[in-house]
Amino acid sequence: MSGAHIQVEFLLQSAEDPVPLPDSSIDTAVITWTLCSIPNAPRALQQVKRVLKGDGRIIFLEHGRAPDPAVSQWQDGLTPMWKRIGGGCHLNRKIDDLIEAAGFRISELKTSYLSGPRPMTYTYQGLALA
Repeated sequence: MSGAHIQVEFLLQSAEDPVPLPDSSIDTAVITWTLCSIPNAPRALQQVKRVLKGDGRIIFLEHGRAPDPAVSQWQDGLTPMWKRIGGGCHLNRKIDDLIEAAGFRISELKTSYLSGPRPMTYTYQGLALA
């Protein structure tokens, strides 16, 4: 892919604020390690949905709620304190449900634990279509 140019624009603003882009104007949004700490993640995802073209996609890598009851119980117990010390991070958000509730269709999803304490390391990575 020698000589190919891809335009990338970074927007520095609250994720929940209206994105200063026209409807259906972008092809791809990349969301990494943020849905845990956005106070109103559904509103932020609606903004992404609004600006994506009809065949647009999001690429995501996030941590969140584990499927193991013992781990998710720890996540629920730790989250109130963790939010205060972790910049608003919710350990227990079920990322795939948030993405689907915003009207996206997840076409690829890989979940796993990273190394480290299980309540903090369950990850979701994948691709979702508008």
